[in-house]
Amino acid sequence: MLQPPVVLVVGSLHYDIMVQCDHLPRADETAIGSRWYPKFGGKGGNQAAAAQAAGARGRMFGAVGGDGFGSFLLEALDNRGVDRSFVSVMDGVGSGMSVAIQDRTGDYAATIVSGANLELDAMALEDPALWQDVRVLVLQSEVTEEINLAAARAAKARGARLVLNAAPARAVGKDLRQLVDVLVVNAVEAEMFGSGPVCDLSTALAAAQHLAAQYDSVVVTAGRHGLAAWTAEDTQITLPARKVKVASTHGAGDCFTGTLAAALAVGEHLGDACRIAAEAAATHVEGGTDRNAA
Repeated sequence: MLQPPVVLVVGSLHYDIMVQCDHLPRADETAIGSRWYPKFGGKGGNQAAAAQAAGARGRMFGAVGGDGFGSFLLEALDNRGVDRSFVSVMDGVGSGMSVAIQDRTGDYAATIVSGANLELDAMALEDPALWQDVRVLVLQSEVTEEINLAAARAAKARGARLVLNAAPARAVGKDLRQLVDVLVVNAVEAEMFGSGPVCDLSTALAAAQHLAAQYDSVVVTAGRHGLAAWTAEDTQITLPARKVKVASTHGAGDCFTGTLAAALAVGEHLGDACRIAAEAAATHVEGGTDRNAA
C-alpha cells in the first residue's frame, strides 16, 4: 500500500499548563481561576499532530529535557502517531513549557519558556533519514532563526515545499524569506509585520497582498471573519469563517497550519488546502482544548 507523504515539522515542544479563569487578569490583578490542567503543546508539536490527524505522516524534529515534562511530551507524540525518532532528549536542560490563561469566552493569553527548544542541533538536520518521503516542511518562530534557516535550506535542496507559520511574530531574515513557499500569519502577526489593521476579510486580503511583496504566497487568518490569501500567481482568495460555538481558540492556529501542510503534501492547491484547514480549525474551536491533554 502506498504510504501517505510526510510533513516534517521542525519546531517547538511545550508542556502547557492551562488555567481557566472568568477573565484575563490585568496588570497587578490577582484573578481567581476555576481549574488547571496539563496539555501537550508547542506550536511545532501541535502542528505535527494536526498534520498526522489530517492524513499525512507527521514527523517531528525537536528537543525536550530529561525531565517529567519531557516524558509527558514524548508520550503525547506517541499517542498521536507522530514519528518522534528525531526528537532529542537533553539531560540538564529543562523542557519547554508555557502557562496559558483561558477566559470564559474561550480567548486566552500565554507565556512560554523555551528551554530545550533553543538547543536544537543544526547538524542533525543533515541526516538523510529525516527527509525520507518529506513533501512539506513546516517552521514556526519558537526555535532559533539559525535552525529555521538550516532546515529551510535542507528542504529546498531536497525539493520539499516550505510553510512558515511566523508566530510568535519576530523579524524574518531575507535569506529565510526567499525560501518560503507559503507564509501563514494571523491578524495580529500580519499587523506586526507591517500591514494595516486586520478587522475583516477585505483588510485581511490587503494584508496578504502587502506581505506577498516579500513571500511567494501568503495566508492571513482573521479569526471569526475567516481568512484571505494571495498566491504566487497573484490569485486572490477570501474564505468567510463558518459560525461556531467557541469552546476554546487555544491551538486553533496550529491546527490550521498542520492541516494546511498535510493538504499541500497530498497535492491540493492552496485555495482548497485553505478550505480544508479552515474546517479543521473550526471543528477544533468547537471541541476545545481538553482533547489535546496527554
